[in-house]
Amino acid sequence: MEDASEFIERVRKQARLSSRGEAERACHATLETLGEWVPEGLADSIAAQLPREIGDQLREPGGGVAAEGEFNGADFVPRVAGRAGVSTGQAAHLARAVVDSLTAATEGGLMARVTQTLPADLREYVTPGQDFS
Repeated sequence: MEDASEFIERVRKQARLSSRGEAERACHATLETLGEWVPEGLADSIAAQLPREIGDQLREPGGGVAAEGEFNGADFVPRVAGRAGVSTGQAAHLARAVVDSLTAATEGGLMARVTQTLPADLREYVTPGQDFS
């Protein structure tokens, strides 16, 4: 398992950010938003494979509330943008870097399971390697 610094650095490089602080904000905004959609047990499985500081951000929202229909996929990027304090275009780019880093940091097809649990209109936002800007 990589440590939090390595995870943040991976996001920083992939998103081509100039500072660690920007990468940390991108991670927090994306993981907190993703945590609103992912069922709690699955979020716990993902978080267990991540450095604690990173995994806890996925758990913060408390259990996949949106996965039960409260929000839709069109809400994902604007929510990340609001939390990160960036435009929706920049948020889409940042979220992609975080999702790709999650995929690289986890094993056992967890991110594929995440994709399967989400509403269809949100799947495109969390499928590794997809460009959703």
